[in-house]
Amino acid sequence: QLQLVESGGGLVQPGGSLRLSCAASGETLDYYAIGWFRQAPGKEREGVSCINFGGRITDFADSMKGRFTISRDKAKNTVYLQMNSLKPEDTAVYYCAASGSSCLAGYDYWGQGTQVTVSS
Repeated sequence: QLQLVESGGGLVQPGGSLRLSCAASGETLDYYAIGWFRQAPGKEREGVSCINFGGRITDFADSMKGRFTISRDKAKNTVYLQMNSLKPEDTAVYYCAASGSSCLAGYDYWGQGTQVTVSS
C-alpha cells in the first residue's frame, strides 16, 4: 500500500523560502497524480498544486501561482513543493496526497502533514 511522508516544514520569515518533500514508499508514484494541499487553523483545506503521472501541472489557487512550484523526481519516488516569497497567510499544515485517477479526482492516500509557519 502506498504511504506518503511529508517533510521540510518549519518556521520561516516573510519573504523566505522552503521546499517541502513528499516521499512515497510501498508503491511507485509513477501512476499517481500527486497533489499538495494546505489547511490553516479555522479554515477549510485548500488545494495548492498537483502534478499528474505525465508531468502536467494543475495549480489550484491564484494566490500561490508564481510563488509555489511543484515537481517530481521519479528516481527518488518523491514530489516537491518549492515555496518562495512566503507570506504569513501561507501558514498552514501542508499535506500531500495521491490520486490514482487525476488531479481533479478524489485522492486515495494522504500523508500526515508538515507544519509551515511564516512569521517574523
